[in-house]
Amino acid sequence: MKAGTNILRTAMAIALSSTVLTAASITANLAATAVAEAATINRISVRGNSRVEAETVRGFMQISPGQNVTEADQDEAVRRLYSTGLFSNVRISQSGGTLIVEVDENQIVNQVLFQGNSKIKDEQLVASVQTSPRGAYSQATVDADVETIREAYVSIGRSDAIVTATTQPIGENRVNVIFNIQEGDRTQIETISFVGNNAYSDGRLKQVIALRESGFLSFLQRDDVYDEARLRADEETLRRFYYNHGYADFRILSSVAELDESQNAYYITITVDEGERYTFGDVRIDSTIEGVDTDALYSELETQPGEVYSAKDVEDSLVNLTNNLAAKGYAFAQVTPRGDRDFTNRTISIDYVIDQGPRAYVERIEIRGNTKTRDYVIRREFDVAEGDAFNQVLIQRAKQRLEDLKYFDRVNISTAPGSEPDRVIVIVDVVEKATGEFSIGGGYTTSGDSSGPVAEIGIQERNFLGRGQFIKVTAGFGTDSRNYQLSFTEPYFLGQRLAAGFDVYYSTSETDDYDVTRVGGDLRLAAPITENLTAQVAYNYKQEEFGDGVGINEFATFPPGGGDPTRFQLFDAPVNGDLLTSSCGTPNANGFDSNGNPVSVTGLTAPAFTDSPIINEAICDSPYTTSSVSYTLTYNTLDNNQDPREGWIVSAGQEFAGLGGDAQFIKTTGKASYFQLLSEEYDMIGQLSGGAGNVSTFGNDLRVFDNFFKGQDIVRGFETKGIGPRQNGVAIGGENYANLSAEATFPLPGINRDLGFRGAVFADAGSLWGSEFEGAPGVVGTDFSVRASAGVGLIWASPFGPLRVNYAHPLAEEDFDETQEFSFGFSSRF
Repeated sequence: MKAGTNILRTAMAIALSSTVLTAASITANLAATAVAEAATINRISVRGNSRVEAETVRGFMQISPGQNVTEADQDEAVRRLYSTGLFSNVRISQSGGTLIVEVDENQIVNQVLFQGNSKIKDEQLVASVQTSPRGAYSQATVDADVETIREAYVSIGRSDAIVTATTQPIGENRVNVIFNIQEGDRTQIETISFVGNNAYSDGRLKQVIALRESGFLSFLQRDDVYDEARLRADEETLRRFYYNHGYADFRILSSVAELDESQNAYYITITVDEGERYTFGDVRIDSTIEGVDTDALYSELETQPGEVYSAKDVEDSLVNLTNNLAAKGYAFAQVTPRGDRDFTNRTISIDYVIDQGPRAYVERIEIRGNTKTRDYVIRREFDVAEGDAFNQVLIQRAKQRLEDLKYFDRVNISTAPGSEPDRVIVIVDVVEKATGEFSIGGGYTTSGDSSGPVAEIGIQERNFLGRGQFIKVTAGFGTDSRNYQLSFTEPYFLGQRLAAGFDVYYSTSETDDYDVTRVGGDLRLAAPITENLTAQVAYNYKQEEFGDGVGINEFATFPPGGGDPTRFQLFDAPVNGDLLTSSCGTPNANGFDSNGNPVSVTGLTAPAFTDSPIINEAICDSPYTTSSVSYTLTYNTLDNNQDPREGWIVSAGQEFAGLGGDAQFIKTTGKASYFQLLSEEYDMIGQLSGGAGNVSTFGNDLRVFDNFFKGQDIVRGFETKGIGPRQNGVAIGGENYANLSAEATFPLPGINRDLGFRGAVFADAGSLWGSEFEGAPGVVGTDFSVRASAGVGLIWASPFGPLRVNYAHPLAEEDFDETQEFSFGFSSRF
């Protein structure tokens, strides 16, 4: 038994010994392999290179002679060489102590060419691609450039554009890279439809968003180009619209754009959940900060119990409260609105809670994405600067201001931790858009000093040289008129929120009564008093020259007489082979030559300008100069300045003439318009407007041309100077006017709203009265007398500007008034 045990023990010992020997052998082999893999390199041999120096290749590899190099080191060296973009193939092998590097160099790009493009210019494509002349050819880069070019065509509405790239060898390992482009047709937006909307029709919601269905004027307006970013922006616009009209639970469930490749058109469907409409319930202000007088803050609120809920009113209230608290020394006060929904009564009570916020400061404002707009143009829209207390409410207000500038397609503001726990970095990301416009407009007008076909050419830039300045040059041409104007505005004069600018103009017009030439300009300065109230002061200077309305060739046949004028003008006309020069004088059988000497005009009496001696004398005393200062206060709560549906715009001001020049008067004017959406479903908009004015002299007699001349601009259905005091049938203007108007506009049934047509019904009433010439021979209409009219109109928001046609029937008029039931011209909403 013992012997058997010893044998077993001996066997186990032998087995164990064998196991140990085997492990030792394996360890030795692994060590030998590791040494083999990390062999020392004595030399690096570079082969296949022709342009790139061998030493440059070795530098890219980051491997040096004398270094132990593993396979992992070799793989990393290959990766580094590929990443340079200089080589199309890299192979590394080892022979003894030599590391052999074999490379195939990429070809060099000689030229980058574009073929087939006309909608996007070569210069724009060159700026967008990464492949460049004298650079190394990279197939990956070229593939990326192909996609970049295709996306550029998608952004201009050509989703079916096809882009390919080819190379053309030209010797010496150089190639031309050619991008072949088939631009295709414009991709249209066939339909935009909404699902789930009950409070507002599809037509109304289409007016809210920026995207438009394609129509026959889309090639001019370019608002039917689908882009996913624009659709996302329209989603946000819809949310704001609903939130500001009481629908606090509004949601967008989905927005889908489907491309029908056979039609090359998008079909956009936006599905919404409107929710219920709320009004404001109780509105309170609570503060946890000692010393804050909450009762004094209620005047800062835009939210009132019983009014329709509006997220904008809540935001404005937050800003007002925050600014008020900061002005009183509570820089870190934080205002938080807390809403309490009453689902039964559909009200939202708001509690503005004022707490002491964290003591955080703005470390810096970092601006990204602006290639044209200067940094300071963006920074000045912030009410906070580096070192100021961080306030999220003011940051959001800055975002809204930047969006309102219309310089950017997108604005995003985010924050990042600063260098210290109480420091915040504000990051502003913007995507710029084109801000210049070239416009050509035309139409037919029956308003103003002359009527007939009109055309206007204009160039404007809202962000001139990236400085945020506005500049506009226009030239207008009519049958009997010319006008030219240059306007410039600096919105932040001297670094303050003061809009300073100037206008210069020149105009001429010919009418049946007399001709007018005006040249002048103004210097202006406007400052916001509150978010809704603006004040403007200006210095104005103009020179006016008045002439007759009788053509030169008509002189010889002009009938004698014309009342008993005291002044007249004699135009150049052939008399006994000589030319007579324009002059004024006492009517008789004589004219005057260029030296003022009488010249016999046998059998003819020199014609008067008009049948009004008052006007004739004023014409002969021209040219006039007017030097004046003026101020205007404007209160504006419109929801949209271009297409208002709700709100007020009220302006009032005075002009004081007498700072030199020929005029001495005080003009006081005011006007107001109120807009209200009468029907949400039918997008019917009501407007009530009114105005009044007075002019009086504080020196010599008031010049007749300083009076107000009114007609269809206050009471439609009358000529431009169709109402008010007249002498022998010629308008001499009045010292006072007043007017009222009521109007309702609505989309035309059966016509796509994207075309921009609206109908209108209106009623006007007004009067022009008062004159120092009361009692003079032939003068009538100096007493107050109401004129009234009612009618219909057609408005077209054309690419050339808003055009309008009116038919108005006078309901109350005087015998001496001049009526005009049809009128055409450019539209003005207020």
